[in-house]
Amino acid sequence: MIVEMQEFMSEQSQALADQVEKFRKNPVGFMRKALVDSAENFKSLKSPVRMVAHSGVKFTVVSQNALQNLIEWQSEVITAALTGAAIRFEHASRAEDVLDLVRDQTDLLPATRDRLVDEATRGAAIFKDAGRDLAKLALQTYGKVFETAEKELPRAKTARARKAKTVVRSTRRAVRKPGARARKVAA
Repeated sequence: MIVEMQEFMSEQSQALADQVEKFRKNPVGFMRKALVDSAENFKSLKSPVRMVAHSGVKFTVVSQNALQNLIEWQSEVITAALTGAAIRFEHASRAEDVLDLVRDQTDLLPATRDRLVDEATRGAAIFKDAGRDLAKLALQTYGKVFETAEKELPRAKTARARKAKTVVRSTRRAVRKPGARARKVAA
């Protein structure tokens, strides 16, 4: 490690010594060349900066849409929960005895479960859509920024890759029978 560091330092020292020698011989020419190179570097940054700024605007739109959907979803979840609670209270007030109360509340459980599953599914879909949009935006931005760099630099020819065959497989999920678990527990 120390040897590598010493080699690196000697390389850097040699490069710096070369630059100092060029500067001593022709300081005006050296500075002109440095300024021209710097100007070209600044000019080459215009396009990527614009692309990143434009992507920032798109990111804001995607995140705003996601938050709007989440706020609407939250409102619907709260409204549905309040409606469900009101229905439960109405059923409880009409119950003649404890048995009717328990039976009515038990009858409402499937509807509550379905509502909760639907709400969770919608919430997951909102996040999934936002994530997909952000990934698409990131890929587009990355492609645009580095596409300009690839245009500027000539690429070496490489061997052409063969296209793989596309195999579409349908997968089936294993479905457990309700009695299988009960038999395992009983054994």
